[in-house]
Amino acid sequence: MEKTDKDASCLTAALSPGSEIISVVKHGKTNWSSGLRVDTKVDGYEKTYFVKIIEQEEFVAMAEAEFEGQKTVAAIIPDNAVEPIAWGYYEVDKTKPWFLTHFRHLQAQPPPLQTLLSTVKRLHQQSHSPTGKFRFHITSYYGPPPMIVDWTDDWRKLAELANKFIDKVVPRLLRPLQTGGRSIKPTLCHGDLWDGNIQIDAHIKLANNSSVC
Repeated sequence: MEKTDKDASCLTAALSPGSEIISVVKHGKTNWSSGLRVDTKVDGYEKTYFVKIIEQEEFVAMAEAEFEGQKTVAAIIPDNAVEPIAWGYYEVDKTKPWFLTHFRHLQAQPPPLQTLLSTVKRLHQQSHSPTGKFRFHITSYYGPPPMIVDWTDDWRKLAELANKFIDKVVPRLLRPLQTGGRSIKPTLCHGDLWDGNIQIDAHIKLANNSSVC
């Protein structure tokens, strides 16, 4: 289930059929969202989910953006990203959408540098733009700020959305890659790649990338 109906049963309907909710506890928080760990039991087996709730009205679209971003990243590096389950809205307060995924026990430590670099390399090399141009298919986010830009052949249109560092330094690094017959390939990039979003999955001992927008 990718996008659920705007109704009170949306969230519970997105869980596995026959799920019995055992407990719901707070798990994580940002300046614009809060997290919940949802423990369930299905046919005698325990199953745990993570729900992120967007708390601020101006960031309502982040739930869909995170769902689409996480789904796209997980399709390319499935061992290093958690595939999302659904996103939707509460019945009473449409200004607080939610994003549902599988719960992972993550260790609050960054992976070895070589592991991280090889994972990011696979994400960049194995992804392809559906149009051959630069952009994501829905509005993505750079933390809270939305990255509003049309499909473009010019990567510098994306750089204009960022700060002075990107405006001044990145063009100097990338411009030589577009000279002498060379070109830059549009590729998928993690929208919020920092140490808080790159941790180790405690069960499979692999780097896990979360919160892609």
